[in-house]
Amino acid sequence: MSTASVVAVPFATGRRRRIIWISSALVLVGLAIAGLSLGDAAIPVPDVFAALFGRGESGTRLVVVGWRLPRVVLGAAIGAMLALSGALFQVITRNPLGSPDILGFSAGAYTGALLVIVGGSVSTAALTAGAVGGGIAAAALVFVLVARRGAGGTRLIIVGIALTAMLGAVNTMIELAADDVVAHTAAIWGAGSLNGIDGRWIPLILGALALGGLAIAVMAPALALYELGEDRATSLGVRPVRLRISAMLIGVVLLAVTIAAAGPIAFVALAAPQIARRVWRSGPMPFAASAMTGAVLLLFSDLLAARLFAPTMLPTGLVTIGIGGLYLAWMLSGANRRRR
Repeated sequence: MSTASVVAVPFATGRRRRIIWISSALVLVGLAIAGLSLGDAAIPVPDVFAALFGRGESGTRLVVVGWRLPRVVLGAAIGAMLALSGALFQVITRNPLGSPDILGFSAGAYTGALLVIVGGSVSTAALTAGAVGGGIAAAALVFVLVARRGAGGTRLIIVGIALTAMLGAVNTMIELAADDVVAHTAAIWGAGSLNGIDGRWIPLILGALALGGLAIAVMAPALALYELGEDRATSLGVRPVRLRISAMLIGVVLLAVTIAAAGPIAFVALAAPQIARRVWRSGPMPFAASAMTGAVLLLFSDLLAARLFAPTMLPTGLVTIGIGGLYLAWMLSGANRRRR
């Protein structure tokens, strides 16, 4: 069996996927236009396009291009990065619950960034470094704890859940020990939100997405073989240990950068890859489709968070928790039905 035979698809399937791609792109564009148009000051769609092309009133251009466009761009990019991170971990753990939210990596990245905030810095570089360091430390700890008996199966999930609970307690203690202003800032940021996110994050987020996406595209054939089983992948020239470490590092960095920018936004990494897999009907993990699904999910969730109780704007993470909780209950109930 060759790599090409794993990724090749029949013509009819390819045609169906092209239709899904076009439909998904239209939904994404529709959500982006809604995000640019809706708000306390509703702006007609023609005026939105005029502002995007540098025409129209200066006030309208400020609202559309200066305030709302960075949020829409960053929302789509962060959703895509979370989905790619989740897809990587679900492949290397061979478990649909192998999400960084559940494995404790999100909690570790949050702890790292929280320590930076309590230490008095909110700069882009410091928050990113803290989140990446915390995420990698958490991932290393989880894999050390399960190293003897392998990283697959439910053992990794249980260890991840335990680490998430432990780090949650640590994070609460850090917030309680901080002064009121810092604790309030950390609590708002810790809910996971695109409220207040600004354009300074665009170069870092888009750069990380581009580099991470390129690395995943290079690794995708090997990851497709890895999903067939470690022994078979090894016989076809894949080095499983090196592949797992590379995928883990890329996944943690993608995740940590999003947490530094917007706080921990739960369940997108868990749900997007599995939704993409079902919609695209893919055998190997569909990384590009996962990224598209994550972008759509997060833009949709952010639109709900911003407009559901307007003028009050909810943290985006609250909406993703609601959607993700329903998805998780549906997935677990489906697994129980299949076991009967």
